[in-house]
Amino acid sequence: MGGQSSSTQTQQSQTTPWAAAQPMLQGILNQLGTGLNNTGLTAAESGALNTLQSNAASGDPYAGQIGGYAQSLLNGGGANAQAGNVQDNLATLQRQLMPYANGSMIGNNPALTAQLAQIQSDVGNSINSQFAAAGRDLSGANQMAYGRGVAAAEAPVIAAQYNQDVANRFNAANALYGAGNTTANTLSGMQQNYLTNQGQGVTAAQSALDAQNYGANATLAEEAQRRGIPVQALSLLAQIGVPIAQLGQQSNGTTNTTQQMSGAQQFGAIANGIGSLFKFLPSDMRLKEDIAAVGALFDGTPVYGFRYKGAPAYHIGLMAQDVERTAPHAVLDINGYKAVDYHAATETSRKLGEAR
Repeated sequence: MGGQSSSTQTQQSQTTPWAAAQPMLQGILNQLGTGLNNTGLTAAESGALNTLQSNAASGDPYAGQIGGYAQSLLNGGGANAQAGNVQDNLATLQRQLMPYANGSMIGNNPALTAQLAQIQSDVGNSINSQFAAAGRDLSGANQMAYGRGVAAAEAPVIAAQYNQDVANRFNAANALYGAGNTTANTLSGMQQNYLTNQGQGVTAAQSALDAQNYGANATLAEEAQRRGIPVQALSLLAQIGVPIAQLGQQSNGTTNTTQQMSGAQQFGAIANGIGSLFKFLPSDMRLKEDIAAVGALFDGTPVYGFRYKGAPAYHIGLMAQDVERTAPHAVLDINGYKAVDYHAATETSRKLGEAR
């Protein structure tokens, strides 16, 4: 339980404002008023805004190209445009290799035919002349020797020419296939460069728009500076003049003070008021904290160490509730709390002490 006490004080002071600052402040206010009244657009600002409005109404002149670029990318950007050429190159290679794979080109080289005919003539002339000299021409042995001679002479030629023809055709087919792929890659690279150029065009388009609006934007920035410089100057003057004006001031104030008293303090104030009459001290355990037993009187009444709630000082004494059981005449109720007359409360204990 606690109580409150309050007091009210009214203070008033006045000093004469510094009159020297008033003309300067009035001039600042006049200039601010002039600036605030001039909030309309200047002719230059209107012209710049009209230019921006006209450019905006006409739209982005590069919107079509940008849209085409995006559409091209969505369609793959031509990355597969050369797939047909690559497939045609493979088909050509297959057509050219097929005759060699199925053997249909063997012996079909016109140059080889002429070469074989020449071998047959040379071998026949050599062997037939030998048999004619011996008088055995056109004999069976002559024919056998001729056949073996032609076969022996033609076999390596035929094999070499066949292998050479096959190698030549393979080399030609591979060269054609490589050339086809190189062409396809070149065309694809050109297509990618085309798209890259388009992407750079998108960036350039924004730069072009910025350049188109540069003059109008620059004019707006200049006009903003034209407005801002006087306001900055007035702000500086205000920073100087206002503190000077505050050197003279008038103030009125009312101070209300409320003090919160603990239950022990309130009880003590009441008890002290009548202490000269009754000599009672506040000893109700409800007013105390940090209570610890430290001993007892000769009659057995406990003695405690304690602090009154809300107060730092430590005390040693009796509890009214204990005294009330042994010496109720020594306990008095004040404002709902119990107080003890220590003289009456310790009378029995003193007598016991004297008897010992």
